[in-house]
Amino acid sequence: MPSLRPSASRRTFLVTSSAVAGYWVAPGLRAEDKPATSVNEEIRFACVGVGGKGQSDSADASRSGRVVAVADVDANQLRRAENAFKGAKPYGDFRVMLDEMGKEFDAVTVSTPDHAHVIAAAQAMNLGKHCFCQKPLTRAIAEARLLGELARGKGLATQMGNQGTAADSLRRASAFIQSGGLGAVKEVHVWTNRPVWPQGGGRPAESPVPGHLNWDVWLAPAPVRPFGNGYHPFAWRGYWDFGTGALGDMACHTFNMPFMALNLRDPASVQATTSGHNRETYPKWSIIDFEFPTLGERAAVKVKWYDGGKLPDQALFARYPEEQGRPFRPANAGVLVVGEKDTLYAPGDYCEKGFTLESGAAASEIPFEKSPGHFQEWIRAIKGGPAARSNFPDYAGPLTETILLGNLAVWAAEAPEAPGKKVEWDPKGLVATNGPELAEIVRPKYREGWKV
Repeated sequence: MPSLRPSASRRTFLVTSSAVAGYWVAPGLRAEDKPATSVNEEIRFACVGVGGKGQSDSADASRSGRVVAVADVDANQLRRAENAFKGAKPYGDFRVMLDEMGKEFDAVTVSTPDHAHVIAAAQAMNLGKHCFCQKPLTRAIAEARLLGELARGKGLATQMGNQGTAADSLRRASAFIQSGGLGAVKEVHVWTNRPVWPQGGGRPAESPVPGHLNWDVWLAPAPVRPFGNGYHPFAWRGYWDFGTGALGDMACHTFNMPFMALNLRDPASVQATTSGHNRETYPKWSIIDFEFPTLGERAAVKVKWYDGGKLPDQALFARYPEEQGRPFRPANAGVLVVGEKDTLYAPGDYCEKGFTLESGAAASEIPFEKSPGHFQEWIRAIKGGPAARSNFPDYAGPLTETILLGNLAVWAAEAPEAPGKKVEWDPKGLVATNGPELAEIVRPKYREGWKV
């Protein structure tokens, strides 16, 4: 087992600050880095993060080719992956893996905590590697724009891990809305039962770093802090420095169907009301209002997000049938799309249970493009087929930007149960026009050795 101590000689990659403003052009590839994979060639994968969701992502990679290298800060997970993928070279620091193995693989999966996504994905794509990255694509808004432009500039096959994008049920609902089945859409309500981890408090007490964990590499670009029980392997989601809270965790799923149906990108403004927070952890609950201007043939639309147990006004469900003599109560996660002609209700985080119409009418069957399977969309794209639906430049990046704008509004809403600043947004420049103090949340700073 190689040491988990980071190598003193490691690749540091730099891109100009204009990249995250939306004007960066990717440099040319070296011959050995060109992303050329024929239909009949075996795809070689390197996997960054092999625990948690990374376990299934790396397994998907192994079923679609050969895993030749694995990296994880947790020696226990690394040992398990070594046993699962015979011959794969293990690394405790993904930067060293990408530096040393760059000529020996074609594609990378990135399944780390949110704050490290941009580092691993950008370094791999700078080497000309196709990239699959877990959701949300990045922790910060400008990072999502950067990865999309990097992928487009280098002609790489990319995909974000929001698996519901490939589901028939989600695509069917999206196609029905796009067909005009609801008439012009006026408003959308999206809610989830997350968080299911601690939020709204402070840091855990300092405790010894477990012997199997490289805490310094786990921190990646985040500011140095002492280890505490609860960060690894799961509750990091609730901390601003590492995760994206309930919104970032689940909106790439629950927000996904209306995003697909209505092209919900580039809101003009976002405003949040929360339980209050200390900018250390995300709040226990939040309600976020997005206002989207007219875009093409889609009229202006308002979207409201709810988490932490908050639900849309019960009056919105007044026309749904009672259940055993009690008023209809929506599922603890779902979407309500209110149109001029009808309203669509889709329970669940993934639109996996189909949808019903407020009118009680049977929805007409609308043709939609079926997926060969979420991960297989990416494999097909690597082999020269069409881009995966949730590719970085055209879908995953814009979806992530929209979602993370909600967190920008949450940051600006510290006081409990009072609307925060209404953040006015310039999507071209990635700037809150009335919030210069928010610039560092849009474009975070990184500690030495982890530059983007």
